[in-house]
Amino acid sequence: MGALSLALVLLSAFSHSAWNLLLKRSGNQEVFAWALLVSGSVLLAPMGGILFWLNPVEAPGYWLALASAVTHVAYFALLGRAYSQGDLSLVYPIARGVGPMLVPVIAVLTLGESVALPAVIGITLIVGGIFIVSWWGRFRKILSQPSVLLRDGGVRYAVLTGLAITLYTLIDKVGVDHVQPFLYMYMINVGAAIGLAPYIAFRHGMAPVRREWQSNALPIVTASLLVFFAYGLVLTAFSLSRVSYVAPAREVGIVFGVLLGVLVLKERFGQGRLLGSTLIVLGLILIALSP
Repeated sequence: MGALSLALVLLSAFSHSAWNLLLKRSGNQEVFAWALLVSGSVLLAPMGGILFWLNPVEAPGYWLALASAVTHVAYFALLGRAYSQGDLSLVYPIARGVGPMLVPVIAVLTLGESVALPAVIGITLIVGGIFIVSWWGRFRKILSQPSVLLRDGGVRYAVLTGLAITLYTLIDKVGVDHVQPFLYMYMINVGAAIGLAPYIAFRHGMAPVRREWQSNALPIVTASLLVFFAYGLVLTAFSLSRVSYVAPAREVGIVFGVLLGVLVLKERFGQGRLLGSTLIVLGLILIALSP
């Protein structure tokens, strides 16, 4: 992975963990997620218009953006539900851990990518580090009673969120071959905001939306910009490097998430989080050095 791709991934990872922290601390996570999409669509409309004028989109780009937007609707709905039922330190690593396991394999099979041996080792270290961060101290119980995970609503929705991440990651790797990355991100943002609106209206109504905006207007606006910035950088990295490298490497955000949990939420930094974070960083280094 080149130096530019690595820098984009690191900036994206920090931005991603930051907006997830804001989402977790919100009053109503599902409403907050929709509000940040609407906010981003409105605030960034001038930029979207300029990019659209400078970078005309052809038919394949529209279809790929639509497919990604539909998948992002599921992603934001599932992520909001996961955070409403589970802790940040549990949901975030699991949701982010599913993709690195699946994306490289699917990318090799469907996109014709190749993965060098150091990158394979790095991806393995990242996945292992993610699950050590998530499940340290509970391995024996999980191995003896695997069903205990599925009984946890936060875990169930986190796994489903991870599957949504896997799907839109593969779609978007192809999408940025047809559409300028930040324009593509804006199209996804608008599509997801529109697609999620009926669910929010049916499930919550307008009163919770007004309350969430009144309580968290600044965090919503901040999160909307961070979402756009974080994934726009990843899409740019997709256009420069292999998705089988970028997707696992961006999970260094788990380390940032752990640090934010310790510094902001005053969570404990135990041995498991230290070991898991170290493995993630080592894995990132191996991917960065891979050809």
